[in-house]
Amino acid sequence: MHLLLVEDDPVLANGLMHSLQLANFTVTHEANGQRADHWLTVKCFDLLILDLGLPDMDGTEILSRLRQRGNLIPVLLLTARNSLTDRVHGLDGGADDYLAKPFELQELEARIRALLRRSQPIGHARLEVGGLCLDMEGQCATLNQVPLDLLARELNLLKILMQQAGRVISKDVLCEQLSSAGEEISSNAVEVYVHRLRKKIESGGVSILTLRGLGYMLALP
Repeated sequence: MHLLLVEDDPVLANGLMHSLQLANFTVTHEANGQRADHWLTVKCFDLLILDLGLPDMDGTEILSRLRQRGNLIPVLLLTARNSLTDRVHGLDGGADDYLAKPFELQELEARIRALLRRSQPIGHARLEVGGLCLDMEGQCATLNQVPLDLLARELNLLKILMQQAGRVISKDVLCEQLSSAGEEISSNAVEVYVHRLRKKIESGGVSILTLRGLGYMLALP
């Protein structure tokens, strides 16, 4: 799952990114309000963690623009503004949840999982291709019921391939979907991730095919 974290406190942002990545989330961080609004128009994210007090554009304005565009991405407000008026205003403005600073990391992760669970269409919380199974809520994968040890980007790559199993996905599309703010993924890096993932799943009879000049495809059994 790909999260967008909009937070201008560098210490808090770095700590959250580290913890969420350890929990197998792919995290894009943005500290500037206007740039965050731009990211939300050009990339697809699974969840937005949004601070309210931001440079250049307040979080409430970002939320308002997001909903006006018809974007239904789950939004968790993470802010020091904790009055009843602020909470009501944020929820009425389109947020799905509200967590005041300071907070416990375990609670934040639980709220993220709950929001992602509610946002998944019924029957789509798990993806299965042959003996390969991806639990999108738990952010973990198994091969023939044996847990796979995957890095966050490998897990995200697997999700993309499984969602389009039997279809060719170009390298450019994978570069775009695996990239995060300030850290774009090169085509060479995609090749490395595909190579690593292929080695981890090939023993279970699941294949990632390379189609020269076209891209990659997770072959259906």
